[in-house]
Amino acid sequence: MQISDSEIQQAIAPHAQLPGAMLPVLHAIQDRFGYIPSNAIALVASELRVSKAEVDGIISFYHHYRRKPAGAHVVQVCRAEACQARGARELEAHLKASLGIGYHETTSDNEITLEPVYCLGNCACGPNLLVDDQVKARMNPDKADQLIESLRTQALEIQ
Repeated sequence: MQISDSEIQQAIAPHAQLPGAMLPVLHAIQDRFGYIPSNAIALVASELRVSKAEVDGIISFYHHYRRKPAGAHVVQVCRAEACQARGARELEAHLKASLGIGYHETTSDNEITLEPVYCLGNCACGPNLLVDDQVKARMNPDKADQLIESLRTQALEIQ
């Protein structure tokens, strides 16, 4: 589904006049639509009087921004040093293998999008996941499998 230019303009307008408006504008667009639609780049560039390349560069640089819709659930793996010291690399490898996707990808059933995150501020309880904006602490591959299964079960119950 293509998001209309007017819908994107509505997301841009409240933030366009702020000092340093680029990030607030991009956050507003992603918060509203779940990603940054391709037609938003030219609109943001025009409104903020910057080049399309600058807007694209910001979107590419920050891992937070998505270029396509996420799955029904977003699972973020903390990649900060404290979590890595407590097993996050193994957890990351397990999730990638069991889901059959890498970072910034979505499972074929559109249920799970896997993303990295760089510190959730819950270092003493790592490794951590952020699942749909909820921190899940002291994770391991078995707990992750149970979590993914519960997310998929929720989807089946809704259908």
